[in-house]
Parts: sequence; C-alpha cells; structure tokens
Amino acid sequence: MARVPEAVAPILAVEGEPPHGAWGYEYKWDGYRCCLRVSDSGEARLTSRNGNDFTPIYPELTAAPEALRGSRALLDGEIVAPDAAGRPDFGLLQRRHQRRPTPRLLAEVPVTFLAFDLLLLGGEWLLGEPYARRRERLAGLGLGEGGEERLAAPPYYTEGEVAPERLVEIAGEHGLEGVVAKRLDSPYLPGRRSRLWVKKPLFRTQEAVVGGWRPGEGRRREAIGSLLLGAHDERGGLRYIGHVGTGFTEAALAALAGRLRPLARQASPFAGSVPRERARGARWVEPLLVGEVAYRTWTRDGRLRHPVWRGLREDRDPSGVRLPGA
Repeated sequence: MARVPEAVAPILAVEGEPPHGAWGYEYKWDGYRCCLRVSDSGEARLTSRNGNDFTPIYPELTAAPEALRGSRALLDGEIVAPDAAGRPDFGLLQRRHQRRPTPRLLAEVPVTFLAFDLLLLGGEWLLGEPYARRRERLAGLGLGEGGEERLAAPPYYTEGEVAPERLVEIAGEHGLEGVVAKRLDSPYLPGRRSRLWVKKPLFRTQEAVVGGWRPGEGRRREAIGSLLLGAHDERGGLRYIGHVGTGFTEAALAALAGRLRPLARQASPFAGSVPRERARGARWVEPLLVGEVAYRTWTRDGRLRHPVWRGLREDRDPSGVRLPGA
C-alpha cells in the first residue's frame, strides 16, 4: 500500500537585513506556509505550518504533477492566490480558504503551490544536504513547466547574479512581501528558527491572538466593531496589544462572527489588565483564533499603532504567537 510521508515542521527564518556572501536569495511570498507530501502512487496531502490538514481546502493541489509520480516526495513551500497581475494576494487567499470550496470559488480564485525546498525525493531524505544541492534537485524536477501553474518552483539568486539590495528594491516595485536569504551550505532544520535563514519583510506585520471583540456603532451595533488582540510574553501569559477595527470586509466580519460565537467565555483571557475603555462592553472569547495585522509601529506601552486587519492565519497555532523579543 502506498504511504504518504509524514509532515516535517518547517524551518523558520529570523528577521534582518540580507547578508552578503555565500547566500541564496528568494522572494518572500504572501500566503500560507505548507508541506506538500506525495506518495509513490501520486496521492498528495497538504499540511499547514501548525499541522492542520489543508488537503480538502485546496483539492486542485492534490493531484501530483508528472515529475513526482512514482516517487515519494516532500516539499516545503507556500500556497498563494495570485491576483490579475500574478502577484500573491493575501486577501484573495482569505476568500479562497473554505473547508468545502464550491466549483465557482475554485474557478474564480485559483491557487498555486510555490515550492522552495525539497526535503524528500524517492524515499531519500535530503534534510542534511546543503540548500544549494536541495535547490538543484528541486529545479531538476521541472515543476511549473509545460503550462502547469498549480505547482511551481520559483528561482533563487546568488550575489554574483544580483545584489540582495536590488532584490529588495524589485520586491518593493512589484508589491511582493520581501526577500529571504538562505545560506548556500545550510542543512534543513525542522521546527527551528535559525539564523541560516534571514527574512527581510517590506511591511510590518504582527500575528495576534483574538481574545475578544467589541460591538460596533450604528448599523454594526450588534456586529463586530473591533477585535481585542494579544500575544504571549516570555512566561506564556497572553498580553493585550491593542484593538483593530479596520481592514474588514462585510464577508470577513460575518465569517468572524460565526467563528467567535461558540468561543464565548465570561472572563477576559488576557493576563493583566485591558484598558477600561476597551474592556467596557467587551465580549470575551477563548483565545484560539490567530489573525494577522499590518501596523505602523509599537507604542511605548506595548500597543500596536494603527493596526489594520489582514485576515485569519489558519496556519498558525495561538501558543506560538509571541511579543517581539519574547
């Protein structure tokens, strides 16, 4: 019986400026990190960064490409929803992320799996191989060729080809999320945040746990007006980091209401106090949902300044959402 390989927890990058020297540079993609697992019979399974099964959500990605048939394989990459210009659009991906997508949704919002690492091929584990060799093996599969758009392997660059600063400029010019630098001789370290990978995002984002919500005003008086957000400190306590009331579509608000309703609780889940003006009238919830916000900066009292909601992060575990430096 064909067996689908077990998922591997992804290696995570630290934030910083792209280093110079023996590094490879890739564009940073704005989507859901995912592990694509293929059996030798061609059955494919998708596992999110926090271990959730994404297979039924993205059925168009479950038919293994010809290059991987007959060979057990495991790829690390990102599920993205391209916009009309071909750029990953996180808002589109939020719309597409439905447990039972309709044929219409599948047609209107196609997704692509962008593979940027090869961890297993033909039953041979490649975790200890250097990044440059893994990338060479990945390129040799020819993913994305012949008009196939469901699964592709974007290129990486070395400093001899293009300066990392120029790649950052190009990412900005094309509305991409940023650049990731990876040591050419680096092994793959599952589940670890390592300085062997360095990410340079072009806009600030923060993952946040939803700990409650406050009703809106006017026609939104019985609906969500803002979300109360938190992140864990070094002791594991959930600290209030601010509220967000912009960036929502009506559809997103309706979906959030449905997700939050069964999570209702009597008391605040936050360790420490929440400002009185935010706690007044708040509806508290179990801190199980993770979202992402874009923001300008942090205030001195540890609050997000001018946050804008980007969407839920179905690929994140709430326990892993930390304050900066925690």
